[in-house]
Amino acid sequence: MSTGRRWVVVPAAGVGQRMGGALPKQYLELAGRPLVHWTLEALAPLEAEAIVLVVAPTDPYIDALAPALNAGVPGLEILRAGGASRAESVAAGLSSLAPRAAPEDWVWVHDAARPCLGARACAALRAVEADAEGGALLAQPMDETVKTVTAGRVRGTVDRASLWRAQTPQGASFSALSGALARALAEAPEAITDEASALEYQGLAPHIVPGEASNLKVTHPEDLALATFWLQQHGRWTPTCA
Repeated sequence: MSTGRRWVVVPAAGVGQRMGGALPKQYLELAGRPLVHWTLEALAPLEAEAIVLVVAPTDPYIDALAPALNAGVPGLEILRAGGASRAESVAAGLSSLAPRAAPEDWVWVHDAARPCLGARACAALRAVEADAEGGALLAQPMDETVKTVTAGRVRGTVDRASLWRAQTPQGASFSALSGALARALAEAPEAITDEASALEYQGLAPHIVPGEASNLKVTHPEDLALATFWLQQHGRWTPTCA
């Protein structure tokens, strides 16, 4: 049972190779500001005790951005302890919370490259904390036909009735998430692609909270334009006329 207290961890130690740019994608400009700034601001409706941004120990960009991030994001903590994988960065964030978080406190983990998380989705996540003992995550049902492919040729069509696209935030109680992630990292690190997969490895069944199409993960260059559109649709950004 949740105490009503929650914490957020945002892993941001990656380099975003698929974007193909000189900057890690979390630092690319989006509507006049670094992408990560929009992401952190979007987490405000969760009303977390703290938001831990986990960056690489040698991150060369964060020092210049830190004053603006701290001024714009209440409760932000920048942790220079990110690992080689997402799971290792999340584990570092959880370790920083260990002295303060009670076992039953809830911890949400959110992608640094999802700047368009909506307030309604945050409210829906908060609403499930009391009952989702196996954890929870935002996700959307698959609405496109899915093919299996080998060597460039279609080998079959997958039944999409039970398929969902995972989003973030994802989370669980501090004790459940910490325990699941520690075990998964020790036994099967290659199988852990998100927090839900770590919980599944522990034998838990995370609760699905229907997400929104606007909560896209910026992965390719063209995603920046789409993210800008959704920021405008959400009323978070208004273009200025030249």
